[in-house]
Amino acid sequence: MKQKTNTRFLPKGLTILYEDRDLLVVDKPAGLLTIATESEKSKTAYAALMDYVKKGSERSKNRIFIVHRLDRETSGTLVFAKTETAKQTLQESWEKTKKIYLAVTHGVWKEKSGTIQSYLVESKAHRVYSTDEPELGKLSKTKFKVLKETNLYSLLEIELLTGRKNQIRVHLSDKKHSIVGDTKYGNETRSYPRMALHSFSIQLTHPYNNELLTFESKIPAYFTGLVGGYERNTNET
Repeated sequence: MKQKTNTRFLPKGLTILYEDRDLLVVDKPAGLLTIATESEKSKTAYAALMDYVKKGSERSKNRIFIVHRLDRETSGTLVFAKTETAKQTLQESWEKTKKIYLAVTHGVWKEKSGTIQSYLVESKAHRVYSTDEPELGKLSKTKFKVLKETNLYSLLEIELLTGRKNQIRVHLSDKKHSIVGDTKYGNETRSYPRMALHSFSIQLTHPYNNELLTFESKIPAYFTGLVGGYERNTNET
């Protein structure tokens, strides 16, 4: 049963999309880490939501568990579990979970839809790149569709068919259409407010009652501004 959100303990910058006994789904803003790193321990979605479920009580046994992550620069739908069992159940079926992203890329695509496939490897410098050698990397597949385009930018809907680190960013860069604002895998000659990659929706099977649930977050106004506006059709998948 869906719970009511206690606004008193609502974490700043995070919007709660759904909460029940097993799940906590939020809309993460760009610029916020999912979990701590060596350089940033406290300002994370995980830390804020841990405080939220404890409702200000250090003695509370309530906690949340990491199911998946979004890059710091990526906004959108992010799922946490509220029990160890829910976490394990979700992670075991995560490859079957439908994950839809939106991205604004540089340039006009010749192919308006398709699937990008490569084997991804991470270097010692933590940079991910594609290789043709199966024994070196992990098979990765990214499905894309152009929704709208201008002379400078294209708005893409992306379905993540496999979930590798930086997969979307690398695959779009491989196609010479890097994501706007991606300073790691793009070749930016100007400064953008943020990277234009957004986790739009996640469809999953509830870990307790097996109900099929879909969670959606709003398309950032920054994205639609780049392509001169876009109204999503509710029938689009």
